[in-house]
Order: sequence, then C-alpha cells, then structure tokens
Amino acid sequence: MMFHEALVFLGVLAAAAGLSLAFLSQRYWFARAWRFAGRIRRPAWRNGLRAAVLAVLAAVALVALGGIARNLRDTISRGSWVTAFFGLWLVSSTFAYLFIKLVAGAEWSWRRLRSAFSATPPIPATSAAGAETIDHSRRYFFQAAGFLAGAVPFVSAAYGFVAERLRFEVRQVEIPIANLPEGLDCLRIVQLSDIHVGSYMPVQQVRRAVGMANELGGDLVVVTGDFLTGRTDPLEDCIAELSRLRAPLGVWGCNGNHEVYAGVERDAAALFHRFGMKLLRQENAELRWQGSAFNLIGVDYQRQRESGGIRVPMLAGVEPLVRRDIPNVLLSHNPNSFPRAAELGIELSLAGHTHGGQVRVEILDHRWSPAQFLTPYVAGLYQRPLFAPEYLDDTQPFSQFANTPPSYIYVNRGLGTIGAPVRLGVPPEIALLTLRRV
Repeated sequence: MMFHEALVFLGVLAAAAGLSLAFLSQRYWFARAWRFAGRIRRPAWRNGLRAAVLAVLAAVALVALGGIARNLRDTISRGSWVTAFFGLWLVSSTFAYLFIKLVAGAEWSWRRLRSAFSATPPIPATSAAGAETIDHSRRYFFQAAGFLAGAVPFVSAAYGFVAERLRFEVRQVEIPIANLPEGLDCLRIVQLSDIHVGSYMPVQQVRRAVGMANELGGDLVVVTGDFLTGRTDPLEDCIAELSRLRAPLGVWGCNGNHEVYAGVERDAAALFHRFGMKLLRQENAELRWQGSAFNLIGVDYQRQRESGGIRVPMLAGVEPLVRRDIPNVLLSHNPNSFPRAAELGIELSLAGHTHGGQVRVEILDHRWSPAQFLTPYVAGLYQRPLFAPEYLDDTQPFSQFANTPPSYIYVNRGLGTIGAPVRLGVPPEIALLTLRRV
C-alpha cells in the first residue's frame, strides 16, 4: 500500500515540477527573444519581430493548455503540423533550458569551490611586454558547454520526430505459462496498442502497421486501447484500417484512457462490431485453438483514483469473468491493473498506455524513462506470483510465494505518441507474443 501511495505522490510531484519547468523555460526563451528584438534599430522591424514573438508565445500557451484542458485538447488535437511543431518546441525548449541552467549551476559551483579552497588569490601572469594576460580556457569551456547543452535537445527532438517516430519495430517474445494446455502451446498473439491516430499518426501509417502485423501470421490479434487522442481524431478511419488485420481467432480489443476522455467508448465498440471485430467492455469470451480453450477478458480503462483523489478498486466486477478451468488472458490498457489481475488468478495480462515513456536514456549503465514516475511496468515483460495479494507489505514478502506459478504482463510500447511527436530509444512496437507450455 505504501509503495503505491509513494508512486502516486512521486507522479504528482513530477507533474508539478514539469509544469514549473515548462513555464520557466518559456519565460527564459521569451526574454531572450525579446532582448534580441530590442537590438534592432529600425522601429518597424523591431516592433514586428516583437509582435511575432508574442504571437508565438500565445500559440505555445494554447498548445500547452490543450495538453491539460480536455475540451481544448479535443479542439486542437488535429492541428497537423501546428501541434507537431509546438509539441516539438515545448519539449526541446524545456530540456534545453534545464541543461543550460545545469551548466550555469556547475560554473557557479566551480567558482565557489575554487574560492573556498584558494588560500590566496591567484597571481595573474604577465607577458614579456608587462601586460597582464588572462586564461580564458575555463570561460570558453563553460560557454561551449552551455551552447551544446542548449543545442542537444533541439537536435534530439528533430531526430526523434524524423527518424524514430514512425520506425515500427517487431518485437518477438516468448511467455511461459504454467499448466498451459497442450493445444495452446505456441499460440501466437499479435498485439498493437496506443495508435493515437491523428496529426502525429496519419491513417496511411496505421495501414502500414497493419500490413506488418499481418505478415507475422498471428493466431490471435489484440489491440489494447487508445485508438485516438481527442474526439476530433478520425476514429472510424482508424478502426476501418484495423479491420484489415487477419487472424484465425479474430481481432479483439479494449478501450484506453483516451477513448474515455473523448467520450467514445461506445462508439469504438460499435465500430468494432460493424467491421467484424469485438471490443470487450467488462466482458469475456471463450476461444478455442487446436482443441484447447482459453478465456479472453477485456475491460475499459482502469482508473486508479477518482477526480477527488479517492482510490478506486482496480478490476472491480471482473472476478466473475475469471475462469479456473482454463487459462485467462486479460486486455487492460492500464498496466497498473496487473497486481490485481495476478491476485485474481489471471495468467497473462496485455497492456499499453505508457508508450515506453517515448524517451529512454542510458546513464552509467542505468536506463531511465519518464514513465517510471507513473508505473513500475514501463515496457516489456513482468511477472509476479499468481494469487499474491495486490498490496504486499514487509510482513507478506514474495518469498512465501516461491513455489507459486507466475502471472505475467506484457506492456506494449505502442505505435503513436502523445504530447510531443518524438521517440528516442523507444521505437513504436508491434509485438508477437508466443505462449509456451511449462
């Protein structure tokens, strides 16, 4: 319980810090642009440039608010290059400001340390002509470091937008399931997630991803939510493209949080039905393959808290859908439902939601992703003991479940992006999951 509370607190703290940092960064860049415009001698040009700076600032504020306010987000979600440009600007300018300030802080610390450890002030060197000479190497070093610190985020954002954002990658993962019926051994599940069709994910790119998924020859295809970002995005076009997916056991899905935000949960389910697929909403279905059966369960986005901060039970009402006689596979967009799913005895959960953080960096052999502030299940395969309590404390260590078969969750990195149209070190993913009998 304490661990989950700490995660929520860290998430709120990170959000507050991010908003503060974004505000300070925009103020910094605005001040620099304003001062630069003030150096122009011609009044008409100076006033025109300052007017342009104000217009850009207003547009950035509008896009930023669109990421927070639901109604505004829905209004501007299909701004094509406009939202793409300002999304790139917000992210790169914020990180550039942060890195510049870190360099400035390092220079300030160096000066303070040098003054503290110097017993006497340094004696300046003199040239042969008697003129004093000054060593500018330190000053040039910090100036160059500041320039590079400011440039790297802009270059990285441009690379993440152009090179990695649409570089779809197939990931093949084998998942060992205890007591898996013989007929389900080597069952192949193709998973897509977090498509976010719209300005950052054109319909033709969805078509390309569908083509790649069909080439994998999966026995079952699942799509774990977030078909769109806002209500103005082309949901029907997206689901029409998904209907081109082919698998003997069909195409199944669940709603994500953006279907909830846009108020299109029922629309998505109706479109799935119209195009010959099935979107599960607190429902289950028994599927049979090679003489063996398994239970496929699907739920809408699982909130952890209500708007007032009150904790909401995960997977409420799902217990009657869980089978004890055959394996269970759960489609739940939010990976934070995994502990409860494992407690219910669900052998495999498939989720998305995190996008793998969209950005992953490696520092001193440690990989870091922004999604770590929101969930311990960022991307890939995780496990915990079947039937282990959702909330474990020090009196209930995992060691007591050493002989218990594991429950697994696979968290898909998704196809689309949210916030900024950038991926760095986290390419968009099409997963091919193969179940293995153990």
